[in-house]
Amino acid sequence: MAQMKRTVIVASAMVALTACAPAGYDGANSSAAEPVAVAAAEPTAAAEPEASASAEAPAADAPPPADVDLTEQLIGKKVARMGKVVTDQDGWILYRFDKDTADPPASNCVDKCAQVWPPALTDGNAQLTGVSDDKVGSVTRQDGTRQLTVGGWPVYRYIGDKKPGQWKGQAVGGTWFVVQPDGKKNLSCLPKTTPKAVAPPADSESNDAGSSGYSY
Repeated sequence: MAQMKRTVIVASAMVALTACAPAGYDGANSSAAEPVAVAAAEPTAAAEPEASASAEAPAADAPPPADVDLTEQLIGKKVARMGKVVTDQDGWILYRFDKDTADPPASNCVDKCAQVWPPALTDGNAQLTGVSDDKVGSVTRQDGTRQLTVGGWPVYRYIGDKKPGQWKGQAVGGTWFVVQPDGKKNLSCLPKTTPKAVAPPADSESNDAGSSGYSY
């Protein structure tokens, strides 16, 4: 695997994009992320997949447990309003976390954070479309599973997204952002206020921590 290049986060000017919030939050016009035509494609054609490859990664410490939900594909594409995104094989948009690190790659989202932001786990055989193989790798998490990285950044889903193509996780807590195929933050469609994360799934633990106390 080629060494991940450090990316420089380019802060885009925040503008009032009134069309963004409805698309990301109610999914009325974006129930699924649709690829846009690339330069060489026919005007009416969906974006053709770029060269696919298996995501190389460090040798696994152990095979993933049989019940682990693996991310089998990373797909780079453009969607209306949001622009460049990465999705999994089912069309769920993926995110990166500012409290993680890319050099070296490390995930700091564990326990309840990982319940709200499920990591994109891999067995080292993820197929790539529209994402360069030199941008993709993996990092071993605290529990021994391997998580996909894009541009060195570990990537995640968000349980607040209720259907593929939504991006309700954009700017949650001021630390979560849609990831682009090069690993950079997508700073399109930023909400006017900072959203809070949804609550973790109900479990046996008390629900004393309100959303105002979430650090994820």
